[in-house]
Amino acid sequence: MVRNVDDVSAGGKMATPTYEKDGAHATSMDPEYASGEVVEETTKRGLKARHAQMIALGGTIGTGLFVGSGATLHRGGPLFILLGYSILAILVLFVVTAITEVAAYLPVSGGTMSYYGHRNVSNSLGFAMGWLYFYSLGILVPYEITAAGLVIDYWPSNINIAVWITVFIVVIVGLNILPVQFYGETEFWFASLKVFMMIGLLMLSFILFWGGGPQQHGILGFHYWKDPGATNTWLVSGNTGRFVAFIEVIVLSAFPFTFAPELLVVTGGEMQSPRRNLPKAAKRYFYRLVFFYIGSVLAIGVICPFNDARLTSGGVGAKSSAFVVGIANAGIKGLGSVINAIIITSAWSSGNSFLYMSSRSLYSLAIAGNAPKIFTKCTKHGVPYMAVAASSLFCALAYLNCANSGSVVFAWFVNLTNTSGFISWICCSIVYLRFRKAANVQGLARSDIPYRSIFQPWGAWIAIVAFTILTLINGFDVFFPGRFSASTFLTAYVGIPLFLVIYFGHRIMHWKDAWAHDPAQVDLYTGIDVVLANEHPDPPMGVWRKRLTGWFT
Repeated sequence: MVRNVDDVSAGGKMATPTYEKDGAHATSMDPEYASGEVVEETTKRGLKARHAQMIALGGTIGTGLFVGSGATLHRGGPLFILLGYSILAILVLFVVTAITEVAAYLPVSGGTMSYYGHRNVSNSLGFAMGWLYFYSLGILVPYEITAAGLVIDYWPSNINIAVWITVFIVVIVGLNILPVQFYGETEFWFASLKVFMMIGLLMLSFILFWGGGPQQHGILGFHYWKDPGATNTWLVSGNTGRFVAFIEVIVLSAFPFTFAPELLVVTGGEMQSPRRNLPKAAKRYFYRLVFFYIGSVLAIGVICPFNDARLTSGGVGAKSSAFVVGIANAGIKGLGSVINAIIITSAWSSGNSFLYMSSRSLYSLAIAGNAPKIFTKCTKHGVPYMAVAASSLFCALAYLNCANSGSVVFAWFVNLTNTSGFISWICCSIVYLRFRKAANVQGLARSDIPYRSIFQPWGAWIAIVAFTILTLINGFDVFFPGRFSASTFLTAYVGIPLFLVIYFGHRIMHWKDAWAHDPAQVDLYTGIDVVLANEHPDPPMGVWRKRLTGWFT
């Protein structure tokens, strides 16, 4: 007998034997029974609802928004960046609602979207998605460290960038080695700090809009939308140049959203009462995402001209924060240093989230038998320490800053992870469609599915088409005359053949398997009793407390 139902985890293999487990049935899908033996060290459900929601939000409000948005504004102008972020927000909504429906039905501990790919589509897709998440999310950790290094250039210093990189790595890895509840609490406060800063920046931008800056003379309004203009051209002149700039802005706008939906699913696997709390987190998460992301790009378009040289080079470092540039233009002294300091903490926060997701992906792969068994090892507090150690090896890529320009390395990571993010969202939509097909064929009652969205299934189909197009045009500018660069081409497109090699390699090794599970044979029930046993009612809460805490819980 295992002591705690909350410790149940699940791998990627479908099986039917069950075992008694504290009044509920555990299955051979649980890592504790993967080999017929009880294994005490598994991941734990230590994340509260507020932890999971703030982690999902904190993982998306990162340096991609604070730092990378400056280069995107420079590329296309305020109108194009506003349109680009709005389009991506809608597409991400389609993905979020789709995968929440899948994960909320069977929110297994240790589950990732690769696990749901195994269970609902095919072993080959689950295998390929798992390794995609492992290396892509692992690469995002040095990306965040690189972005933090760019922000540090704001302050004159003779300290070698390698010193700062080492400090960032130690902090991020150290926080991931701690028990998940400590990680969750740390991320909660990191994310809260970013949220309050965003609220402050939006309020300040509103004040600057009305001319409230020390060096402003009259109302600023939408002055920068007129001079230098609402849109920019790129590569070529005229309307064609504007169209090219708009396409590039859409591609660049995707990066700050990358892997945000998947983070919600991963945290759901270690969330308390996930069937109830995961849908709540998904609903509130998107509204906050729209508020902060759409609001922030509207704000930077108001307070910062897109042709300011500091957005791409010079005073505050390559591809620096448009907020900092706008505040400096308004004559507010000292605040730029505070914002840069908080941006650095946001890099730590996002790096924590990405390392957490990468390690859990490797752990899930190992449980499914698709990675060495050593990566299933956990501490007594439920931390898969071997998986964390393996994922941490990607951090060494940040030291490329020591030999190359930080902005060049920054661009490499953006291109490489953009492709992986698009592929992931295509696969997530396919997983949802196959789950919905199986649910319909097997007559699963609507009341048995905790979350349903009015946008589905059409949203999933739109996402598949849109992200397929974005995958193919991710590095389109390299095909313009004089623009070709081997490094840019490889980082923009190497993710496509890499994913296909992994997928078809597994298909060749398991050529007798069907391309996709028969919808009538997809296992929708094994393990559901264990999930239901993990659901606990919310503690009683007063009306006013509900109103005050509803935004965060």
